Amino acid sequence: MPLKLFDLSLPDTFIQYYKDKGIESLYPPQNECIEKGLLKGADLLVAIPTASGKTLIAEMAMHAAIARGGRSLYIVPLKALATEKAHEFAGKGATIGVATGDYDQKEKRLGANDIVIATSEKVDSLLRNGAPWLSQVTCLVVDEVHLIDDENRGPTLEMVITKLRHASPDMQVIGLSATIGNPKELAGWLGAELITSDWRPVDLREGICYRNTIYFDDEDKEIPAPAKTEDINLLLDCVAEGGQCLVFVSSRRNAEGYAKRAAAALKCDHAVLDSIAEKLEAAAETDMGRVLAACVRNGAAFHHAGMNRMQRTLVEEGFRTGFIKSISSTPTLAAGLNLPARRVIIRDYLRYSGGEGMRPIPVREYRQMAGRAGRPHLDPYGEAILIAKAEYAVNDLHEEYVEAPDEDVTSRCGEKGVLTAHILSLIATGYAHSHDELMTFLEKTLYAYQHTGKKALTRTLDDALVFLTEAEMITDLSGMLDATEYGDLTSRLYIDPHSAEIITTALREEGELTDLALLQLLCMTPDMFTLYVKKNDLGTLEKFFYEHEEEFRTEFSYDEMEDFFRSLKTAMLLSDWTDEIGDETICTRFGVGPGDIFNAVQGIGWLLHASGRLARLVGPEHRDAIEETTLRVRHGIRRELIPLVRVKGIGRVRARRLFTNGITGPELLAAADPSVVGKIVGGRTAESIIRAAKAVRRGTGRRDIASERMTARAGGSDHPENQINGTPAKNSTEYSDAEKKRDSGAQKSIFSFGEKTDE
Repeated sequence: MPLKLFDLSLPDTFIQYYKDKGIESLYPPQNECIEKGLLKGADLLVAIPTASGKTLIAEMAMHAAIARGGRSLYIVPLKALATEKAHEFAGKGATIGVATGDYDQKEKRLGANDIVIATSEKVDSLLRNGAPWLSQVTCLVVDEVHLIDDENRGPTLEMVITKLRHASPDMQVIGLSATIGNPKELAGWLGAELITSDWRPVDLREGICYRNTIYFDDEDKEIPAPAKTEDINLLLDCVAEGGQCLVFVSSRRNAEGYAKRAAAALKCDHAVLDSIAEKLEAAAETDMGRVLAACVRNGAAFHHAGMNRMQRTLVEEGFRTGFIKSISSTPTLAAGLNLPARRVIIRDYLRYSGGEGMRPIPVREYRQMAGRAGRPHLDPYGEAILIAKAEYAVNDLHEEYVEAPDEDVTSRCGEKGVLTAHILSLIATGYAHSHDELMTFLEKTLYAYQHTGKKALTRTLDDALVFLTEAEMITDLSGMLDATEYGDLTSRLYIDPHSAEIITTALREEGELTDLALLQLLCMTPDMFTLYVKKNDLGTLEKFFYEHEEEFRTEFSYDEMEDFFRSLKTAMLLSDWTDEIGDETICTRFGVGPGDIFNAVQGIGWLLHASGRLARLVGPEHRDAIEETTLRVRHGIRRELIPLVRVKGIGRVRARRLFTNGITGPELLAAADPSVVGKIVGGRTAESIIRAAKAVRRGTGRRDIASERMTARAGGSDHPENQINGTPAKNSTEYSDAEKKRDSGAQKSIFSFGEKTDE
């Protein structure tokens, strides 16, 4: 007998919200969670399919904790997912905070909220910076807890869970996932009751398509074949029955290619699609943006990390409202946002892996994609279809994916170097003061739970302590471990100790540190997102290296040639960005999308901030140069515009427009005729920036890099996302209506600097 929400001991506002939505009864897995003590503080690992009600399970636990006087923390894998969850949790009687922004802040204001949503990296940084409100968290929810197995983010998630449980042993822990091969083991580590189920609100049919026939377990279904390719025929068949499709492919190029073919086949015609396409077209800076607009106009779209946030948001909303019929995507979409569809087509089940060639995707990844099939309350069923390339592959794919169990979740903390930063943070924050205390803590990790012997863990700890001691980040006085000022700062800045060593070693060297040298240096750190190097890039990269060899402060090594060239290519892109090269030119030159430019600017911005802080300790003579480089990267400007962008309200476009018209600094701007400035940047804007320039001249209005924390490309009102074709300001004193709209719209930009990229 399903339980009713209004029979539960939950706040009236929460229950009424769901009652108004027509939701009164619980799903079977939710029933079981209640029976196992969800509302009474029990620890649970909930391993159930996508769309089976995991979010409501989390909300019930959090609202019950709040009713008991506690606070809740909800950990998500992606920043975009944090925003989505904040909207989803709103309006139910609890105050919601989203922890984003700088990695070296305590974010005390967040403690006033009932529920805080954050990525594991952000929570780790809050722990390192001693956020006091974390001790008040009584309910921890970890969404996608299987990501402990992720080679990049896994160790941080594992250590965050371990730290929080260590600090608050009585805290309720709820782990959520749809893809765990060894749930009993993970539940054992968490000391949690295990809830598993295959129940879904919408039946999922999994099949293999070959030559326009879908082979399900219980039937073979032929589909009409108006097109030459099965992937398009599967789409048209689904849309004809009133459904939508998600199509997963192996690369961005394939996603865009499929969207173009889908658009040509669908040929949808609707005013809403026209409206979305017009918005995309107006903001398009590259050919990719214009292609996206053209596809959307016909009912198809693509989705990948090379797109900017505005493009992704418009595509997602167009799909959720049912007007966009097809999205082709790389698997990043499956692991992120909640976008279900009637039919999920997994066209590409092989993916390129460096050094290994084309490799099959993991079963867990297939499950993440397949789980998107079936829209609750909209679809009678969901279909997940793999496309076989040959007849023999039909049975193989069925065995390897449809019938195969998910992979086990295993700790990544034993891999070389990954624990060094976390061990430093344990010492710097006072979690441990000796080798024995560190071992006691590490024995609470999943790694120790899965590896009964201590030898490997002891060796990992010893190696980390040797590195940290030799780097002078910690001191070891007769077994008492303490963080030095350098080590404490490195931990609070939330950068890898190896990154800090690369930076400080270079800062200690004599001689000029050029912008290019600094950018390339930071691109060599393990914290930096870098661009993939293709074979046809090598000639250009080698030529550029030899032309600038004397500037660089990192040694070229044939053993690390790929890493070096990746850093060089990324530094070249950033150099073009600071030379005010338009986005379209950069995207073409480097084979990237606007989202990649954003990711590079975002990543380097935090490292520049960290470099400025580290320079105070080891190279104060470099601080001014680092600040100037920071301003250039933040705004995407040449050096001559630095005085202007120090004025509040002036960014890349306005600075260039003012400079071109002879107003080259705050002094000239402060003394300028408002009517003249108004013709350049608009009347209302002219008044505000002239006031700001006068404040700068008095020494009271100068922008402070440390306090502003670099709001990336959205900083100021001249947001380059809104440039026409990505070009800098025109050589004109006219200020058109389109430009006014562009500058005013930029004030509402949703981009921000301060967290590492999610994609």
